[in-house]
Amino acid sequence: MSARFLVIALLVACGGETADPPADAPAEAPAPAPEAAPEAPAEKPGKKRGVDFVEPTDGATVKSPVHVKFDVKGKKVHKAGELVKGTGHHHIIVDGSFIEKGKPVPADATHIHYGGGQLEADIPLDPGEHTLTMQFADGAHISFGEPFSTTIKVTVE
Repeated sequence: MSARFLVIALLVACGGETADPPADAPAEAPAPAPEAAPEAPAEKPGKKRGVDFVEPTDGATVKSPVHVKFDVKGKKVHKAGELVKGTGHHHIIVDGSFIEKGKPVPADATHIHYGGGQLEADIPLDPGEHTLTMQFADGAHISFGEPFSTTIKVTVE
């Protein structure tokens, strides 16, 4: 290899400016195609935010009292009566739907409050088909809305 070509190659490698290589310099081989980057792993199923029933599962046939377990992602469970940012507690709505964001969760026979920060409970239900809607709300029972609710159907024997 000529000394002149070596100097040009070193200047290019170090980021220096050069003139065109001499006509008698060998042509550079094309760079190999870069390997495709490995695909990012698929996101794990499940919610990043919101509530879920750990049990029972949607469509389950159960006995009364129905044992329910609650889960929440994106907020922490805290007892009712205290407003702590990013926290709230669970409610179960029997045979009803979610409560709009910013509205209070009623306190009646079909809107069951778990203001002690419970993560599971037993709910007595009559035989037949029922919907159970879990609703997460803040310490003043103000709903976080549909993103923090989920509904399942169960059949009670």
